[in-house]
Amino acid sequence: MVEVDVMDPADSTRPIDLDTLGQRLSALRLCDRAALDGLRRSLEAHGQLNAVVAFVDAGGVEILDGFKRARAARALGWRSLVVRVVDATAIDAKLRLCALHAGRGLTDLEEAWVIRSLYRDDRISQPEIARLLGRHKSWVWRRLVLVESLDTDVQGDVRLGLLASRAAVALSRLPRGNQRAASLVVVRRGLTVRQTELLVDAALAERDEHARAALLAERLVGTSGAAVPGPVPSRMARSEADWMSADILRVHEIAARLEARLLATPLETFAPAATELIRDALVRLPPVLRALDLVIARVTRSEDAA
Repeated sequence: MVEVDVMDPADSTRPIDLDTLGQRLSALRLCDRAALDGLRRSLEAHGQLNAVVAFVDAGGVEILDGFKRARAARALGWRSLVVRVVDATAIDAKLRLCALHAGRGLTDLEEAWVIRSLYRDDRISQPEIARLLGRHKSWVWRRLVLVESLDTDVQGDVRLGLLASRAAVALSRLPRGNQRAASLVVVRRGLTVRQTELLVDAALAERDEHARAALLAERLVGTSGAAVPGPVPSRMARSEADWMSADILRVHEIAARLEARLLATPLETFAPAATELIRDALVRLPPVLRALDLVIARVTRSEDAA
């Protein structure tokens, strides 16, 4: 791993307004919901224990390390955080991102996002990236292949916490056209990483693309039996329990996606008209959720009584 001095004499530590902290590099990191909830509780109980690390880029201050702290603080309504501003360029920041997490380790997908950004955005050659990170050039190539062969919607599922990073790596073995369907199976059926690998093996065993798609469609609704070659049926027979289970999973997915977006992007960053529309829609949402909560409580209570 590249040796990077993460504490430069020129560093300065000071409170900075949350609204002025950029999070461009957050696209290179995953945000685990459990970890975010833990940080939110810690901030509420003990205050900020560690400074956020940031750098100056294009006239603004960009977070390098501490994205979850910033999101948790924003959720608590904090206006500022203590930030250690380091002397770094955008390229240095990406290298420091790897160095700061050398002990804890980034996931394969996070490493791939960093490599792709250095290669595509910063125009650094693969051999040079390998040299800067103290890695072999074949390692850099494998990370690029991983991220560039993985469907963007599947990567989005990982970012939202709906899909484990290791499960996404397994799905990358599938043809790109089958990855989204396989991801839906993993998410909605709650498959483990090992079960995901077995699903991929079964799909790859089907040489015909129609048979592969049919197999994934069958796994999505939980039917058994061999996949039949041919076009995927336009409408699968589903019971009321199937539809209800699918709706519950869909609500989970949408709620997780909306929460992540609300925490990551303050409404004030949109145009005034868009901000007003979104705010009005959000204000109308709690009564709907409360009504659903009451129905869920009534139904589950009746089940418990039975």
